[in-house]
Amino acid sequence: MTIAWIDAGAGVAGDMLLGALLHAGADLTVVRRAVAAVDPRLAVTVEPTERHSLQAVKATVLDTATGAAADSPAAAHHHQHHRTWAQVRELLDAADLVEEVREKALQVFAALARAEADVHGVRPEEVHFHEVGALDAIGDIVGCAAALHDLGIAELVCSPLTLGWGDQATGEHGRVPIPGPAVLRLVRDGNVPVQGGPVAAEMTTPTGAALVASWCTGFGPMPAMVIDRIGVGAGSRDLPELANVCRLVLGTPAQLHLPPLPTAEPDTAALAVGEPLGIPILIETNVDDLDPRLWPGVLDKLFDVGVADAWLTPVLMKKGRPGHMLTVLCRDDQRESVLTVMARETTTIGMRELSVVRKHELPRTMVRVDVEGQLIAVKIASLHGYPVNAQPEYRDVARAADELGRPVKEIMALAIAAYWAQPG
Repeated sequence: MTIAWIDAGAGVAGDMLLGALLHAGADLTVVRRAVAAVDPRLAVTVEPTERHSLQAVKATVLDTATGAAADSPAAAHHHQHHRTWAQVRELLDAADLVEEVREKALQVFAALARAEADVHGVRPEEVHFHEVGALDAIGDIVGCAAALHDLGIAELVCSPLTLGWGDQATGEHGRVPIPGPAVLRLVRDGNVPVQGGPVAAEMTTPTGAALVASWCTGFGPMPAMVIDRIGVGAGSRDLPELANVCRLVLGTPAQLHLPPLPTAEPDTAALAVGEPLGIPILIETNVDDLDPRLWPGVLDKLFDVGVADAWLTPVLMKKGRPGHMLTVLCRDDQRESVLTVMARETTTIGMRELSVVRKHELPRTMVRVDVEGQLIAVKIASLHGYPVNAQPEYRDVARAADELGRPVKEIMALAIAAYWAQPG
């Protein structure tokens, strides 16, 4: 598993992150192919450069119709029209892209559209992209998505984002303050930690803010990792105050090393039923900013570790935010593995532990019953040798219902009845 950390101490822009990804080893051919698939007029070039004697890569999205950079006045004069969010979405939907690349690019443009709509008081569908617009942003965003996929980066963490400050900058709509209004909305909506300064200039562009807000799974210092590669992407300006670069550090996660719990013997006399589960503990964390589609995968990875149980509970967190409490029941010798899964697979920044937990586990057996010629497994839980619960296995029930052309609930009831109808 590859994780990456963005050093955004000098801010971030689309071309800076693209340059860092390519410097770190992303295949330029893959990036060019993805960008051209969205708009054949676009090409990506790279050249070595330096900022404050620091070696870096400058990535440029070219408009092949003019031979100039896609964000240059020459390209802007050649392409007078603007693109709406709906038109950009149509381009991405029609392009021959890897699905993950398409989804990542759509995610960023959707965030940009929402931010611009908020700034200008219109609906996202009515947004016309200007600076974040059209050619240059398509090249940067699609290029970064393709590079991220090519490098196999599974987790992306970013330092607090430097925004800059100072006199107003000239934009499509006239003079706008720094940090830009769209940038502020993007970092607000993405819960991105930020800082002003240190230079009186725009340090983070809307595209850069959208990339970070959309793709990063965490924010803060570099996570524990074994470093593999380092990429340095240069910004367009060579500022006297600092090296205008975005650094990308790639590696593999380092194992968490936590002190073990004090050893203790479980009180087996207190267990009315079943066997003691070593020294069981509960590990919990509250999360309110994880894409809910990811939770099944988190639970799968916890069960792969061998935990006794793991579950989610809806909770209302601080500031009235709905979230989930992830709870895991495991042995103390599984603690490190569980904490590692939680840290890697969720957006948590801390966990709590409750030790020693007693688990009262009923003995279980599995039997099979016949429902109209279909064999269905039934799990039996017993108390003092007497069955108290019988539950058919859902997969067997669903398969039988499909074979028989009957409702699942009906086959479920028949399977339970078949078990309890058995003699003895």
